[in-house]
Amino acid sequence: MTFGTDAPHGRTRALADGYQMPRLGLGVWQVPNGPECVKAVHHALGLGYRHIDTAQEYGNEESVGQALRESGVPRSEVFLTTKFHPMPGNHPVAAAEQSLRRLGVDWVDLYLVHWPEGGPTWAWPGMEQVRERSLARSIGVSNFSTSELEEVIGLGLIPPVVNQIELNPLEYRSALISACRRHNVAAEAYSPLGTGQHLSNETVVRIAKRIARTPAQVLLRWCLQHDLLVISKSIHHQRIAKNAEIFNFELSANDMTELDALDQTGGTAEALETKWW
Repeated sequence: MTFGTDAPHGRTRALADGYQMPRLGLGVWQVPNGPECVKAVHHALGLGYRHIDTAQEYGNEESVGQALRESGVPRSEVFLTTKFHPMPGNHPVAAAEQSLRRLGVDWVDLYLVHWPEGGPTWAWPGMEQVRERSLARSIGVSNFSTSELEEVIGLGLIPPVVNQIELNPLEYRSALISACRRHNVAAEAYSPLGTGQHLSNETVVRIAKRIARTPAQVLLRWCLQHDLLVISKSIHHQRIAKNAEIFNFELSANDMTELDALDQTGGTAEALETKWW
């Protein structure tokens, strides 16, 4: 097991519905369905990762399921996330059933509306049905701004428990994070490394050198210390291993202040600067 156990922040977090969610997960965005994806997920599970994040849009749910079966890790020990593709004519229940077939499992632990295309609320009644039918234990959203999140909360009988959004020191959406906390919604960071672009940031590199850590570890640890769940993505065994080694050190208050100051969003309440839908 690569994961340390002596961290100020534990390896799981309780969601508002009572389920425990690992704070660190492996994401497989842009990893093709096939051997490369199977290998990455298999490596991660072997190293102690217990959260795998995929999506209908990624097209690789079959590989995630294959890796889980071949890993020998019991299904009950792995937290699986997939995401509803909110395209016209798609329904969360039917789409979830298809995801379960591709993954080869009876349920997913977390099912997210991938983005608020067509408005933030139309898919939510179907998401509630997914949970009521036990196709997913928890439901949430992704790429939802503060106002979009609050529309869903105002509409639904079952509130979202997670909002997965682009978060890192340069995209430190503090107003949106605060809104998530106010509504007891766990904020989860994707692209914590800025799709690799932030690994060469001068401040990040300097802090990493001073504490003898990698820039990726610094960026991931920043997420933990802001009480964020975080998804890292890599297909390389060594990087997957190194990215897990973030539970046995702590960034100083000065380090966190320096990293927070890198924000280029103005502490926005928006989930994205440019929407793709």
